[in-house]
Amino acid sequence: MHEKREDGPIPAGQRFYDNIFLLLVLGVVVPTLIYTVWGLVEIMYIPRLPIVP
Repeated sequence: MHEKREDGPIPAGQRFYDNIFLLLVLGVVVPTLIYTVWGLVEIMYIPRLPIVP
């Protein structure tokens, strides 16, 4: 599975960027996680309404 070049093996970073499906999954998962965590933090900092008897 490792391809060889004349000047050595392909670096891991290049193999990572050549995998289009991995980039697709990361492009969907990373923003989803970031916005979900951001939303939860925003909800935690909403002030509570005072209870009026």
